[in-house]
Amino acid sequence: MIQSQINAELRLPNELGYEKVAIGSVAAAAKRAGFSQEKIDDLKTALAEACTNAIEHGNLLKSQAKVSVIYVVYPDAIQVSVIDEGYQPIPTSPPDRAERTDHRGMGLHLIPKLVDKVEIKSQPGRNEIQMTNYLTTPQPTLVTV
Repeated sequence: MIQSQINAELRLPNELGYEKVAIGSVAAAAKRAGFSQEKIDDLKTALAEACTNAIEHGNLLKSQAKVSVIYVVYPDAIQVSVIDEGYQPIPTSPPDRAERTDHRGMGLHLIPKLVDKVEIKSQPGRNEIQMTNYLTTPQPTLVTV
């Protein structure tokens, strides 16, 4: 990725519903950068899941906690990070869906299917889910040695 065009940070209250503020801002930036509506919709869903997880699980619904959403628009990509205060770490692997009968707990399964690249970083006091979408999805390349 080359130099950024847009760099923004939003600090959200740790309350369900405020993720919509971040979704609207990121969607507008992605649209302006030329992303397809399909890529924007997928990113909006991934961002909603990441913010909801941050509020409910990372910050344990604590009203004094905050969620930060940082996004950077590059000429060829958009990168969005959702950061919480890490009261509870992000699991190293998604929870087993076979044990659930409801539709909850899908975020960590769903996010990687909606964006081109996901990085999850968890340490005491800070969790981060970093999602990247490219204007054109890179094609897998086969390297033989």
